[in-house]
Amino acid sequence: MRHAIARWTPTGDLVRDRFGRLFEDAFNDMLRPYAADPEAISGRSWIPRVDIRENADGLTLQVDLPGLGKDDVNITLENNVLTIAGERKFVADEKANEGYHRLERAYGAFSRSFTLAPTVRTDKVEATFQDGVLTIQLPKQEESKPRRIAIG
Repeated sequence: MRHAIARWTPTGDLVRDRFGRLFEDAFNDMLRPYAADPEAISGRSWIPRVDIRENADGLTLQVDLPGLGKDDVNITLENNVLTIAGERKFVADEKANEGYHRLERAYGAFSRSFTLAPTVRTDKVEATFQDGVLTIQLPKQEESKPRRIAIG
């Protein structure tokens, strides 16, 4: 049972303590339904993080997909929309009798879509997968690349 006032603290610590406790309570409440059934966590959705870089030659997407292999990911390109989809499955260790104390990693299906500019050469898209990072190269069309014009 929590007491309304545990001790007196200066305002800065009081605010930090209350927000910290509020955040921790909310986070624990969010995970509590999964404590009894670890496989229920697979119903939570997750969105992999993506970095997008552009240079004169094209765009590069880097997608963090820890714990997945290239066979777990599907990339499609249709009507200038690039879609990356897949699923990270929860695998319970049946040999272990210990229960989980905390499950923070999200599992389940994901899908990310990106509308590409018409300047991207969709016929030359390349993808590689290494160390849990999916890298997609999207080259630009030659006529859309910047070029220097000499002054005569």
